[in-house]
Amino acid sequence: MLTTNPFAELSAAVPPVLMQAYVVVMALLVVAGTLFDIAHKKSARYFFENWRQTRAKARKPVGGGEMMAIAVKTAVVDVMASGEFCNQRRRVAHLLGMYGFVIHVVATAVMVFAYPTAATPTPAALAALWYVGALMVCVGGYWFWFFIRVDVAAEGHSPFRFMRADLFVVALVLSATFGLAWAWSQTAGSAAAAWVFLALYLIANTVLFASIPWSKFSHMFFKPAAAFEKRMSEANGTRANLPPPADRPAKFGSPAKHAHHY
Repeated sequence: MLTTNPFAELSAAVPPVLMQAYVVVMALLVVAGTLFDIAHKKSARYFFENWRQTRAKARKPVGGGEMMAIAVKTAVVDVMASGEFCNQRRRVAHLLGMYGFVIHVVATAVMVFAYPTAATPTPAALAALWYVGALMVCVGGYWFWFFIRVDVAAEGHSPFRFMRADLFVVALVLSATFGLAWAWSQTAGSAAAAWVFLALYLIANTVLFASIPWSKFSHMFFKPAAAFEKRMSEANGTRANLPPPADRPAKFGSPAKHAHHY
């Protein structure tokens, strides 16, 4: 199963051009949804205005070399390693979901456009990446949903409690889950189950990519810019007058002295 291209199997009943058109539509939804989100929430305007104010209030200049180093550090620490997460379990779950999603999406696009039929044999490693990516999403997503979420782990709410803010992670995890179930059903020769899970897979994907204005999907584009701006403001001294993070009580006294706050 882990080396089978489910889209090539599907091509016996669905024309590859239809699958390719669906992928293109999903990509367009991402672009349109992100642009709408930027315009509606004025995220870009806020970022550039904040950037301008930060530069105007800078206490020391930041040269081109230092700016490049900050950009690289932002990419490596904040983006690739999700350094903004202090909780290690949350960071690992996020990394599993993030990299799993990227691997799964890229593998999907390559298989649909380059290896859409059985006449174009899919490299086993590429097919395996599709499954591995989906499994990473499931592990990270379900771990976060049932064991790490603050309202579940700390506040005692039901893990099945759903809010609009949860739309992205729920659609993502269901997409990966139904995709794996669909591929397994095809391999097992259960045609009825395969069509049911394929329909659920398409619905979950459509919700995932069409709900950007109402979900946290677009945050993956905004967070790197916000992290870069934060590091720049620290480098030019505009954040020097801010208090230290709340998780650093040692600067104000011993942890025991402030234990009643936790």
